[in-house]
Amino acid sequence: MDITQLFWLFFILTAIQPVLRQRMLETARIKGIAKLEKARKSRVIMMVHRQETMSLLGFPLMRFIDVQDSEEVLRAIHLTDKDVPIDLVLHTPGGLVLASVQIARALKQHPAPVRVIVPHYAMSGGTLISLAADEIIMAEHTVLGPVDPQLGQSPAASILRAVEKKPTEKVDDQTLIMADQAQMAINQVRSVVRELVSGRMDDEAAEALAKKLSEGIWTHDYPITARMARELGLNVSTDIPPEFMELMTLYPQPVRHSGVEYLPGRRVLGQK
Repeated sequence: MDITQLFWLFFILTAIQPVLRQRMLETARIKGIAKLEKARKSRVIMMVHRQETMSLLGFPLMRFIDVQDSEEVLRAIHLTDKDVPIDLVLHTPGGLVLASVQIARALKQHPAPVRVIVPHYAMSGGTLISLAADEIIMAEHTVLGPVDPQLGQSPAASILRAVEKKPTEKVDDQTLIMADQAQMAINQVRSVVRELVSGRMDDEAAEALAKKLSEGIWTHDYPITARMARELGLNVSTDIPPEFMELMTLYPQPVRHSGVEYLPGRRVLGQK
């Protein structure tokens, strides 16, 4: 075998290595999900959004909840018998309200118990989906977030407050239109929140929760801890099964900008 053949062999192996690695990772995920389903006698659905890198240009692309996600989750729910519980693992910065509401309503209507497991964070649309669950299972430092609607780069609530500070004649038509849209968006999200928690809390508590989450009391990235979520009236547990945390290791971040490194595995006192 001459140098040219060696070069091409090296090139081919280098080219197919990422494909083989991805196939092995996908196989491990399937086995992990199947093991969890067997142990918990439930349908396990993973919705994990990571920052990905485009293959050629190499710049980061943030994934979020979109209509493709809603199609896939709805299909999984429809393929689940009415007496089979659902465990939905959420790791997401949020996304489209339309897709999030579709998923949440489908979960709400599932007759068997629905549990949402949040290993790290489920913000915005992820929180909206979590509200549909009979139980939200979080880790100790896991966070949810407000669901106040955003219009472009601006929070809907901030648009309304800005308009209120000026006389109407000093506000241009485009801003007034945005304010009108902002009010409609807040009303719609508030109504959806009340719908999703109905049956698990009284009307007064549901209205209070809907207002806090949808009317811009906090910034959109404000972290709502498990303790705060309980205070808001949500059924939250922090007893997250370790198997779910282990499964999350099979969804690694493709873009590694973090300076954090450590050896994997649990450490106990006196361990050699």
